[in-house]
Amino acid sequence: MRKLKNNELNRKTVANFKEAPKTPLILILDDVRSLNNIGSVFRTADAFLIKKIYLCGITATPPHKDIHKTALGATESVDWEYRSQATAIVKQLQTDGVKVYAIEQAEEAVSLEKFTVKTNETFAFVLGNEVKGVSQTTVDLCDGVIEIPQEGTKHSLNISVASGVVMWDFYQKFKTL
Repeated sequence: MRKLKNNELNRKTVANFKEAPKTPLILILDDVRSLNNIGSVFRTADAFLIKKIYLCGITATPPHKDIHKTALGATESVDWEYRSQATAIVKQLQTDGVKVYAIEQAEEAVSLEKFTVKTNETFAFVLGNEVKGVSQTTVDLCDGVIEIPQEGTKHSLNISVASGVVMWDFYQKFKTL
């Protein structure tokens, strides 16, 4: 088995990425404090052709060297926009017909493996602060909550890991529709 060289990976250019059909998933990062986490979310969003990222509250925006360190240029390919309040973008997206789910631990949350993706629908996932998670105010506005099952001693995942898990899961389900 031979490891592939970079020029054998058939990577898209930024222009090709912009023109490619997107996975109908939007991410909303609410009050994410770590610039490395933000960059990691961008890089993973690039990998799965995610439609857009909204950066809200204290979440930093590109260009920034610490975001770039982990994003490795994905801030140029993935569409993004800053909004001061996650609640406002949640309401706007819902008005536009987008189904919005918080990625959180909450009563009546749907376990990730039971979450279903539907044809011709766009979804948005809200990921919250590394310590406080998604605010209750935002959770209250969402169409539902998705919980990533965890069986260890910790009760949370780093936001970059959580976003990767839910993006991969969504991407796989979407591709099989």
